Amino acid sequence: MATRRRSFPLVPLVLFLLAAAAYGRLISDGSPASASATSLLSNPVSAVIRLTTSNSASASSPPAAAPEEKCEQSYGFLPCTTTVLGNLFLVLAYGFLMYKAATFLSAGSELLLEIMGPGLVGGLLLPILGALPDALLVLVSGLSGSRETAQSQVLIGMGLLAGSTVFLLTILWGTCVVVGKCDIGPNGVAVDLQNNKGFSLTGTGISTDVQTSYAARIMGISVIPFIIAQFPKMLKTHHGQRLAVLLALIVSFSLVLAYCLYQVFQPWIQKRKLAYAKHKHVISGILRHAQMEALGRLLNEDGTANEDVIKKLFHKIDMDESQTLSRAELHALIIGINFEEVDFDKNDAVDKIMDDFDTSGNDIVEEAEFVSGMKRWLNEAKRSVPTSGAYSNKFITDYHARTRQEHDLLVDRSDETVESVENPGWCITKAVGLLLLGSAIAAAFADPLVDAVHNFSNASHIPSFFISFIALPLATNSSEAVSAIIFASRKKLRTSSLTFSEVYGGVTMNNTLCLGVFLALIYIRNLTWDFSSEVLIILLVCVIMGLFTSFRTTFPLWTCLVAYMLYPLSLVVVYILDFVFGWS
Repeated sequence: MATRRRSFPLVPLVLFLLAAAAYGRLISDGSPASASATSLLSNPVSAVIRLTTSNSASASSPPAAAPEEKCEQSYGFLPCTTTVLGNLFLVLAYGFLMYKAATFLSAGSELLLEIMGPGLVGGLLLPILGALPDALLVLVSGLSGSRETAQSQVLIGMGLLAGSTVFLLTILWGTCVVVGKCDIGPNGVAVDLQNNKGFSLTGTGISTDVQTSYAARIMGISVIPFIIAQFPKMLKTHHGQRLAVLLALIVSFSLVLAYCLYQVFQPWIQKRKLAYAKHKHVISGILRHAQMEALGRLLNEDGTANEDVIKKLFHKIDMDESQTLSRAELHALIIGINFEEVDFDKNDAVDKIMDDFDTSGNDIVEEAEFVSGMKRWLNEAKRSVPTSGAYSNKFITDYHARTRQEHDLLVDRSDETVESVENPGWCITKAVGLLLLGSAIAAAFADPLVDAVHNFSNASHIPSFFISFIALPLATNSSEAVSAIIFASRKKLRTSSLTFSEVYGGVTMNNTLCLGVFLALIYIRNLTWDFSSEVLIILLVCVIMGLFTSFRTTFPLWTCLVAYMLYPLSLVVVYILDFVFGWS
């Protein structure tokens, strides 16, 4: 199996050891009160570190000082602190672990989809697994503690809910337009791989297919539960608020089920993911084959492409020495590469290589085209696999392994086929293992992350909503964001189509599954629904972008400016409504 062995990174472990060395540290002022507090550390049974002053001072002693702040360890052993920098450190550490959980879930979902194919597993299970990290963070934000504590911490869940949706539809959407832009032709459609107009706001942009606009319409429908939950507030009445939350809860989970069933019976989104996963594996396999043939290093130590080695590979493939590569020669190359567990359609792979390299459209690949195409592939590999600076031979192997674990975004009718997989038992075992590992990490560290955000908010006096709005979506969505940006940069209609389909699908799951979990939390714990400004920005962004993307398929470069401006606008709106007009 051609997947990379993932060892657990040492960075979080080192960070936790450093934090654990200082957790619960008390600052002693030499007073009996301080000594009394310090003595609590000797009790190994205690799971809570309480920083208090002594209440046993004599009558002649001065009045007791006000109680110090306290911090409570998650699970009784994870580090905690009351300082700004300490909690910032913990937010980053736990956020990194949630990022790894999302990565494992993504890799397991991709592998399981490739094995099982589109259907019940791909349509019902995988969309839910993709939203699992966000859903768990939303859940634990108000699950524990008293009702008052839950009401305070639940703002973190709402911040994540709003932040993820706004991040996907503004920052990520706009960035994909910028990196994927091509010249817009006379017919109003972006021309694949043609980018000669620079940063023309009206002359460049991206185009998608009609099915992508369908995904945008589904996303627009997904805001209905927000409107239902907010309806009593819109009427400026508190009567019926609990009933409205219950009704919105039912509608949310109904929409989740409907969306999943839609993917089961209309599995075009799943098929696109499956097909391009195979295509990207062909790319990495060719790069690895060139490396293994001892032709030399494809990348210099500074990361630049080694054109001499690329030309050697070209001449080795060019069996008839015609200075061009024909389809037959590319087919021979594909047959000669061992792609292990994936049984590719060789002719389809040749078509895609030709599509990538043959920019002149003469159905042969010339040396200059081959060098240019290999450079693009190597640049994609460099963006996909982080390095410490130097590019060793192992870099290509790592990239080949990573291709099995990323969401690959492509639209093409000829792609929509399911190939057989060798050794499916082992592949299923690995997929399930990745899914369980990702789920376990997400479940274990969701609560500590929420606590760290809450403590950081208290220490820094920054509202927890703004912290979770900005920081948490980066932890749970960064893997998908990097993958989307990389493949939008391929500058083709088919890659742009699936890139934006994935973005709209992610927003749909946020607005249905994650909101459903949040509403269940509000209803079961009888918390107050007091999120008018937060709901307003979600509706504002989803409605604007939903209408904008549902009825057009070409987006000039200026549209990214609209998307970018919506992000800071959302934060400003919440601040003004909450802290100036007192909405919440």
